[in-house]
Amino acid sequence: MNRKTLTVLEFDRIIRMLESKTSTAMGRERAASLVPETSFDVVSRRLAETDEAFVVESRFGPAPLSGIRDVRPSLDRVRIGGVLSPEELWDIAETIAAGRRLKRFVLRVRGEVAIPSLAALAEGLPDLSDVEEPIRRSVGENGEILDGASDELAQVRREIRAAERRVRERLEQLVRSPSVVKMLQEPIVTIRNERFVLPVKAEHRASFGGIVHDQSASGATLFIEPEPVVELNNRLRELRLRERREIERVLAELSSYVRNRHHELRDGIDRLGELDFRFAKAALAREMRATLPVLNARGYLNIRKGRHPLIAADRVVPLDLELGGRFRTIVVTGPNTGGKTVVLKTVGLFCLMAASGLFVPAEEGTELAVFDGVFADIGDEQSIEQNLSTFSGHMTNVVRILNELSPNSLVLLDEIGAGTDPEEGAALAVAILDHLHRTGCRVVVTTHFGELKAYAYNRDGMVNASMEFDERTLAPTYRLLLGVPGRSMAFTVAERLGLPKPIVEQARGQVSETGRKVDAMLAALEADRLAAERGRQEAEALRREAERLREDYEAKLAEFREQKSRLLEDARRQAREIVAHARREAEAVVADLRRMAQEERAAFKEHHWIEARRRLDEAEPEPAEPPFKRESARRSRKPEVLAPGDEVRVLSLGREGVLAERAGPGQWVVRMGVLKLTVKEDDIEKIAKTASEPPVSVAVRRTRETSVRTELDVRGVGLEEAKIETDRFLDEAMMAGLSRVYVIHGKGTGVLREGLRDFLKTHGLVKSFRPGEPSEGGNGVTVVELR
Repeated sequence: MNRKTLTVLEFDRIIRMLESKTSTAMGRERAASLVPETSFDVVSRRLAETDEAFVVESRFGPAPLSGIRDVRPSLDRVRIGGVLSPEELWDIAETIAAGRRLKRFVLRVRGEVAIPSLAALAEGLPDLSDVEEPIRRSVGENGEILDGASDELAQVRREIRAAERRVRERLEQLVRSPSVVKMLQEPIVTIRNERFVLPVKAEHRASFGGIVHDQSASGATLFIEPEPVVELNNRLRELRLRERREIERVLAELSSYVRNRHHELRDGIDRLGELDFRFAKAALAREMRATLPVLNARGYLNIRKGRHPLIAADRVVPLDLELGGRFRTIVVTGPNTGGKTVVLKTVGLFCLMAASGLFVPAEEGTELAVFDGVFADIGDEQSIEQNLSTFSGHMTNVVRILNELSPNSLVLLDEIGAGTDPEEGAALAVAILDHLHRTGCRVVVTTHFGELKAYAYNRDGMVNASMEFDERTLAPTYRLLLGVPGRSMAFTVAERLGLPKPIVEQARGQVSETGRKVDAMLAALEADRLAAERGRQEAEALRREAERLREDYEAKLAEFREQKSRLLEDARRQAREIVAHARREAEAVVADLRRMAQEERAAFKEHHWIEARRRLDEAEPEPAEPPFKRESARRSRKPEVLAPGDEVRVLSLGREGVLAERAGPGQWVVRMGVLKLTVKEDDIEKIAKTASEPPVSVAVRRTRETSVRTELDVRGVGLEEAKIETDRFLDEAMMAGLSRVYVIHGKGTGVLREGLRDFLKTHGLVKSFRPGEPSEGGNGVTVVELR
């Protein structure tokens, strides 16, 4: 990838952000050396690796990367025969332990999510417990060699402690002696050159025998080893030499363990660095609120709400841009400081980040292409790094780009043709743009030249775009508008900022007629766009409202159907329970009668009891067929000849009646007791009479009226009893298919009225209720609408 492009698009700042997310020196090195790839397969693999790490971090938290040290210099030294220090050995043991924790974490996560690449990398981490364990037995966390490193070391250290104790005891005896203490600067025992000494005043040197090991800075104190402890100190010195030799032997042995597993340790370090690097990419994606882009190899870009990663989140304006589909070249125009350069940098930086295996800060579904090269010539005084290139510098960059690009390249040019005579610059810009377009690469350019606007308008595969500008506030909105060429807004801005109107009008007069026409055309296009945008927003709002209403309707319909089904099932269950209870009661009565008959020796015939039992069995109701089955049967049955007086069944109600008269084409009046209903002919089923069956007279006793009432009068009844009667009344009305009924409770004190209305609020069959109209009885009546 072109190095100048990486610099111009500030890709190095993205790399520094990535480095800050690493935890190890190996991970930082990988981040620092990261460059965009041009192979589609390589880029796809890199993004998949980042996605695995992102999924792990999102669902299971940060990976345990603490404790990993860069021990590569130690490994290189031990490989050529060097002996490692205790600190180096401790770092190696810590790194081995950290690798084991990281491996355990990744393999545990693998059982819950698919992370094949991360799992393979972690599985390759070697088991080096045979190196770690002897190091931890021998070396402390502060770099000291422990007594447990060897039996010899433990023994010699015990002897050293005993020898030190003897030396101190002998010196402390001298310090307590009155003849000696007067010759000492201080009555203490100290150490010089690893030997125990006493601080003696210089003037008593001749009378205080022993070996001088040191002198104070002033010369007033001599540190003398008394003759009585010379042999003890010599013995202590020998023991310490033995200790040092044993420590060197232990370090050499531990270093040999590391040397024998050098290759595995080096491979493990490389794997830990790679894991750190991948989790750093995931951490950067999380910080940027970035997403995984969709890749393609056909040069198509579709950026959705893309945010430049180097602009603060509270200032950046999201970018929507499509390139490589209907058009391969975008010509962006508009006023200065309107955000044109940010568009170029966002497009280029997104492609570089994706090619490096990094997520991009945009919405899900953003699609990016893998290019052979990304080329940019951007000179923007408002950029973070100022670039004051001359026309020659710009042309040098353009020439280099033209020599290196391919049809699968992305070219970003800022202010093409600027920096020279406007007429010549415009002509040169048109020629360069025409050459790039013929090459077939993807191009985004910014310009102020009106000629380029007209050029892009007349070419297939090209489109004008502009940066939106609010004429009312004279402020850019930084929104990119595809399909609308922009205006420089120079006259408008100058006039709003206070430039005298005559000067502005004179300037307008200097513009050619063609320029004025183009400007008027652009203004008309802008007005049409704003009107279309407002219409689109209104239509979108209406669509959302319609969608919400539809969802509400579907939810309520589903709730109604569920409630209806539940109520019907409850009613059937209750009916079966009632009949079953009646049957048990009847059987008990029959048993009692039979017992009484036997006791009284009456002549009862057994077949009479069998017949009674059969009739009881037939009296138990069967569950009603579901409405959809009745409807299906209604559609499938043959037309029947009906006449007044025929006994019929109304399918939708499941009740029987008698045809009274024809109500009109396809309709009949059906009488059900005192109730008359108008019913469609296809909802009526004639009840056939079997000639061979003798008429059967059945007497049925009921505890309430057979006819269906539309009114219930509970005046003078207690509240609880009124609730029971009202509940029974509503059940009958629902089964009769009534939609409205009247409950008469009177006015009185209002206790009965309010209690019944509270009861109706929670009743499952009640859709709504209201006080009666004056013609219906006023507030002494409640009108109930049923579901």
